[in-house]
Amino acid sequence: MKKIKNGKPLDLVIKDFLQNDEEMQLGLIKTAFEESYDMPNVIMTAIRQVAEVRGISQLALDAELNRENLYRALSGQTFPRIDTFFKIINALGLRLTVEPRVS
Repeated sequence: MKKIKNGKPLDLVIKDFLQNDEEMQLGLIKTAFEESYDMPNVIMTAIRQVAEVRGISQLALDAELNRENLYRALSGQTFPRIDTFFKIINALGLRLTVEPRVS
């Protein structure tokens, strides 16, 4: 696990920044899509970090998924089916839009 200068794991530092700040949470996911649109593992990591801050159990209820399936979908070991992905996105209160790629 990566650590920063004070020895705190980077994941915990990110979660501290995200705690109770929906704008920061949205920014993390949006940046992951914009900067890493061709790297699904980066996008899913951002979604997982926000999900953990908001609470996996509540997100599972909101997404109408069981908790174990949600953990598996967010694990980074595999990628969720498209319908599961959209359930997660919807449960986070987000929607996706499509725009032409700028070269």
